[in-house]
Amino acid sequence: MSVHGESALQPSGQSSGLKQPYHLPDPSPWPITGSLGGFLTVFGIILAAHYGNYVVLVLGVLTVLATMFFWWRDVLKEGAIPGAHSAIVRLGLRYGMTLFIASEVMFFVGFFWAYFNFLIFPDTQGNGQTVWPPSNISTFDPFHLPFLNTMILLLSGTTVTWAHHALLEGDRKNLIRGLGITILLGLTFTLCQAIEYSHAPFKFSGGGIYPSVFFLATGFHGFHVIVGTCFLAVCWFRARAGGLTPERHFGFEAAAWYWHFVDVVWLFLFICIYWYGAGHIAAE
Repeated sequence: MSVHGESALQPSGQSSGLKQPYHLPDPSPWPITGSLGGFLTVFGIILAAHYGNYVVLVLGVLTVLATMFFWWRDVLKEGAIPGAHSAIVRLGLRYGMTLFIASEVMFFVGFFWAYFNFLIFPDTQGNGQTVWPPSNISTFDPFHLPFLNTMILLLSGTTVTWAHHALLEGDRKNLIRGLGITILLGLTFTLCQAIEYSHAPFKFSGGGIYPSVFFLATGFHGFHVIVGTCFLAVCWFRARAGGLTPERHFGFEAAAWYWHFVDVVWLFLFICIYWYGAGHIAAE
């Protein structure tokens, strides 16, 4: 992927005339197609919910997925151009990923805020209940599937760290092995959560506020696990193709940060919602 006038590939201060070290990419169609895909997806959700028409929703999702694929493909090509991703550009990418994870943290702060609001002030549910979880709700046994999923995610955190260490040591074999195991653990977590949902003693609709808060918090986390698994799968293919080196591997580093974030959020979910929630209702 070329850049304007090729001068952006030169370090600052050389004869190219470039006075700053930033990378300037060619005009790209992907921001507008991504915006269009996002609009079609949201509009499609409205049509599907009110009229049962899923055509626009499917079109929107496919547009978003295609944009993601081609945009990230261009970024990978761009990163392979000597001088395009300079040290300051890579630092900017790290800041961007850090801020992205911080924004994701605030999503979960909202879910935890809702949960503890009703736990501390159960009479605000508006359904005549004065306890939380409501007396008509049977909570999950925290030391059944939720505990198994906790162990799976904690183990996956160690395997992705193993893979990162192997990459820094130039050990490509163990890099691929560690990433592969992490991906399998992520898929196992998703399978266990699907089984858990299928055996849930309450449903998303018709059960009041508790099922809504529970499924939004744990389901949104499950979505993050799926995204993180895809992120790591891309890194696995890149590792097999030799696209990751000890000196340049920010894509994998970002995936590892994201995966550790997913691990930590699950620990809070397990402790606050599964374990403390079950203990709280037992105490009542």
